Amino acid sequence: MTVPSLMQNHQRKTYVTQLHKVYNEMQQALMQYQTDRNAVNLKEAGLNSKARVEEFFNEYFKIVQTCDGVAAPCFSTSYKNINGDAVSNNTGWGGGNCAVISSGASICMDYPYQYSGSYGYVFIDINGSQGPNILGRDAFYLAVFYDGVLDVAGADINCRTNGVCGTEGGSLKDVRGTAEACKASQSSGAHSCFGQILNDNWEMNY
Repeated sequence: MTVPSLMQNHQRKTYVTQLHKVYNEMQQALMQYQTDRNAVNLKEAGLNSKARVEEFFNEYFKIVQTCDGVAAPCFSTSYKNINGDAVSNNTGWGGGNCAVISSGASICMDYPYQYSGSYGYVFIDINGSQGPNILGRDAFYLAVFYDGVLDVAGADINCRTNGVCGTEGGSLKDVRGTAEACKASQSSGAHSCFGQILNDNWEMNY
């Protein structure tokens, strides 16, 4: 392999390692939130409003800075996709809570099951406002389901456990999107890059 290829592969592994660390921290916090409240899911645990998400952040993370649903200074105000095109909707994320945690990652989260009755969102930039600010490299969009699992939109409980995915009965792999969709993502709400990493067992092969 050439030196540039080796460097690119190393950088991809670094991005995935950082993402996996934030993912694990978030996943463990969501499960602990349920356990601490003797609840079977996040809905029963009461994670059902912006105020509760703020409490969740403060209770389970070391918060360095909060941003109250807007990008700066937690996130960059400008993101691109892997193809180099501008990504829309990167000045804020609805009514979500946004914060920088002790690892240096920035997280913006809305409460679960807010959308379609089953999920909310988590937008993660693994190194905050630092570059490269590319969706699918250092920035990722995840869905958080009421059972506390982080995946992509469409990968609800039936999809993950029973293989019944979407109205046409697609597979979990299909629901997570394609590498082509990841590279050409036009919105910060695109799930396909994270989906590809899950499909490839925590490898960035796109």
